[in-house]
Amino acid sequence: MICHPDRRTALRAGAAVAAGTLAAACGAGRTPAPPAASGPARPAAPSGPAPAAAPRAFPGQPAEIDHGPRGRPKVALTFHGNGDPGTARAVLAEAEKAGARLTVLAVGSWLDAHPAMARRILDGGHELGNHTQSHLDICAMPEARAYAEITGCAQRLRTLTGSIGTWFRPSRAQYATPLVRTLARRAGYPHVLSYDVDSLDFTSPGGAAVVRNVTGTVRDGSVVSLHFGYADTVDAMPPLLDELARRGLRAVTTTELLTS
Repeated sequence: MICHPDRRTALRAGAAVAAGTLAAACGAGRTPAPPAASGPARPAAPSGPAPAAAPRAFPGQPAEIDHGPRGRPKVALTFHGNGDPGTARAVLAEAEKAGARLTVLAVGSWLDAHPAMARRILDGGHELGNHTQSHLDICAMPEARAYAEITGCAQRLRTLTGSIGTWFRPSRAQYATPLVRTLARRAGYPHVLSYDVDSLDFTSPGGAAVVRNVTGTVRDGSVVSLHFGYADTVDAMPPLLDELARRGLRAVTTTELLTS
């Protein structure tokens, strides 16, 4: 029998309807796929290190701090951040082996040359501060230049860490002049950080002499001045930390020295 075009079309349509009915019947017992998740997207995990701590004021403390409370068995080992970064990393490693935490006052030009050192210091649990941009005699400078030395290093710190650092220490001087203290406060540092124990490690007297210079005068609450960049300082670190521990003195950051 010959099928006319209209009949063929009708037959194809009927077959399509039958196929659809069969498919629906076969899928009736299946579990439907779960709907796509809705609602607000989960926030992405933060990437990169957290910003460094910012300067803070310590009520009751003077504008220039050279030691912490004398009744607590803690000391702050503070380092002038300059010199060979390999030596700096060796000092940090020795401190971390002993569970010590340091305060590093970095020179801005040193951070320019070795920017990774800023994050290395902070990642080790230490704190980072400002030791001027060029490490020149800031107390002998006119106001505008001295202020530029402070703010220049502060900007390097902010760029690298998100903060201007926890402390400011004048370069080439144990104590700041009244002008430098005023300029530091204007730049965002409530206190200038001095020290009451000088290791004299920058004179390269030998590791044993560095240990004697510190342990001869250190006591509860002391702030000790040390330097990166000197092999004698690296040699001195293990015996110095051992002797501090023997005396029951714990090496902490300056902020911890003043707060707990």
